[in-house]
Amino acid sequence: MKQLFLLSATFVLIVSVLLTSCVSNKKFTLSEAKVAKLKKDSVSTHSKLYECTDLLVSCNDQLTNCGLKVTGLNSQISNLEITNDSIKDNLNTLSAESKMTIADQQSRLKAFQSMLQAQKDVMTKLKNTIANALMNYKTDELYVFYKDGNVYVSLSEKLLFKSGSDVVDPKGVEALKSLAKVLKGTTDIAVNIEGHTDNVPIKTAVFRDNWDLSTARATSIVRILCADNGFDPKRIIASGRGEFYPVKSNETDKERASNRRTEVILSPDLKELYKLIYP
Repeated sequence: MKQLFLLSATFVLIVSVLLTSCVSNKKFTLSEAKVAKLKKDSVSTHSKLYECTDLLVSCNDQLTNCGLKVTGLNSQISNLEITNDSIKDNLNTLSAESKMTIADQQSRLKAFQSMLQAQKDVMTKLKNTIANALMNYKTDELYVFYKDGNVYVSLSEKLLFKSGSDVVDPKGVEALKSLAKVLKGTTDIAVNIEGHTDNVPIKTAVFRDNWDLSTARATSIVRILCADNGFDPKRIIASGRGEFYPVKSNETDKERASNRRTEVILSPDLKELYKLIYP
């Protein structure tokens, strides 16, 4: 009986130990799993923390750059405001200086038109006076016309010069003397003497080319008008255009003869007109 009791007690003890051992192992396994999970969570957390830190650094850099850009933009805005104020001041000044009523504009326009018409009348009268003074010459020797506000006296080579020469023939001298009498009675009229040739090349001991010849002919006429007939040299210009401004095509002898000419161009003084336009 005693042996049976001891056997039973031993069995109970062994079962208790085994049960206790099983429970401890299960808890240990659960604990290990929790530890592993915590480690894993810790690693993930650290990784996210590193990512957040990098993102924060990047954001701070961007914020710094934005701050610099804002500073630059504010500086530009300040400069633009200064420029805008300056423009406003200039506009106000211009507005005050150029302010003109409709009545003022109409009055100025009327004065301008009146002056234009007066000048046209003067130049038309001058053209008619010159034409009458030179009426004894044929149209193939000279002709007078009005163009673009100027009076032109076109003198042919036939009237003035021998071929290749800048010496004015006696008949031409008489025509220029008659012209000088009319011009001396004018005021505020500028005179430009332009020499022209055909396109046939010329090269002599005296003249290098047509340009040289045309300029010399214009100068000869200036001397006759001023030195011999008393026209004011301050009101006259001599110029040569060679063959570069023909009135005909230079294809025939007749057309080339038309291009060999000297033009006396009479222009009105435009100072008063300019005063109206730019007061």
